[in-house]
Amino acid sequence: MFVTFEGSEGVGKSTQLRLLKEYLEKTGQSAVYIREPGSTDISEQIRGVILDKSNRAMTYQTEALLYAASRAQLVREVIKPALARGELIICDRYLDSSVAYQGYGRELGADFVKGINAYAIDGCMPDVTVFLDLPPKSNWRGDRHADRIEEQPDDFFERVYKGYLAEIALSPSRFVRIKPDFDKNVTSRRIIEALKERGAIK
Repeated sequence: MFVTFEGSEGVGKSTQLRLLKEYLEKTGQSAVYIREPGSTDISEQIRGVILDKSNRAMTYQTEALLYAASRAQLVREVIKPALARGELIICDRYLDSSVAYQGYGRELGADFVKGINAYAIDGCMPDVTVFLDLPPKSNWRGDRHADRIEEQPDDFFERVYKGYLAEIALSPSRFVRIKPDFDKNVTSRRIIEALKERGAIK
């Protein structure tokens, strides 16, 4: 199965991915762990260009296309071969991030982003998407200037969050909405139980 994790900045996504990996390793369940953009040599180079704060002249359209290019490489080099081998894939961000961040945050439009990604993903959509549901004003963002995306203003992240909610409304059966608890272990247990119910893990 193909499982993705989504959410705005500072919702504890990295922590929950780490805890899920620890659980799977402890219970003897193997998985392929990847992130977007990245996880291939070419995709990591594209990631560097996208997030480099010196690239402030980058247009929103270029940004969206670079994400799609990185995704096209990842799908063909890692995701499709892993699925063909029957492996579980755990991916930190995927197409929904582009729709939320570039489609809504950058106001390019969801249809534009989905259109340029149609070839990139080649029909490869997640079976389950875990959405860590915290609005921007409630999240735990630390360094807000770590990269070119994270330094965006508050109204950008408000649009991103609304974009996620719009996408969930379109595909409610694919998404698992998890309200993060202050206790990371409580949140982890909720995620694990939800993924068990979906048959993604044991």
